[in-house]
Amino acid sequence: MSSSYSITESSTFTVTHARHMAAKVATDLKRMQRFYGKPTDERIAQFEAEVVELLKAGYLGTVSYGFKRNDQWIEPTLRYTAKDLMGASSGDDDPGKMRASANVDGATFHSYLTYSSAYHALASADQASFEARLPFSRSNAAEPSVNGYLIDDRTYSSGGRALNRSSVRSFS
Repeated sequence: MSSSYSITESSTFTVTHARHMAAKVATDLKRMQRFYGKPTDERIAQFEAEVVELLKAGYLGTVSYGFKRNDQWIEPTLRYTAKDLMGASSGDDDPGKMRASANVDGATFHSYLTYSSAYHALASADQASFEARLPFSRSNAAEPSVNGYLIDDRTYSSGGRALNRSSVRSFS
């Protein structure tokens, strides 16, 4: 006689899951602040609230936080890419592990966001309504290029979704 077993798992992504992942982004930004003086505590709180809203709605594509010089991201810049795990599992790393010795002389702190295809599928009025709920407004701008390369170094996941973190590294 043989037996078989099956396990069914379903997951509903909640604001608690979104807060879990956004808190890790905020922790990364606090470390950046400690090493490089930016962003401010107020700005970190705004970025965290924005990530919560975007993750919960499924509208986050990518978001980058870091330093730009000559319209190019430099080290230390972090890029987070949202993805749906579609039933697969993923690690949930601890935040942090950022280099403390990058040269940010002459650079300024910036953030750049792209929306997901789900956001772009919304009617203009729905997009405007969603954006009105965010803690601050973003302006349209061209996405900066990277002075160096991106290396995947962390994954934050919860509730069937993940944020993959990449860090800018310089060639020198």
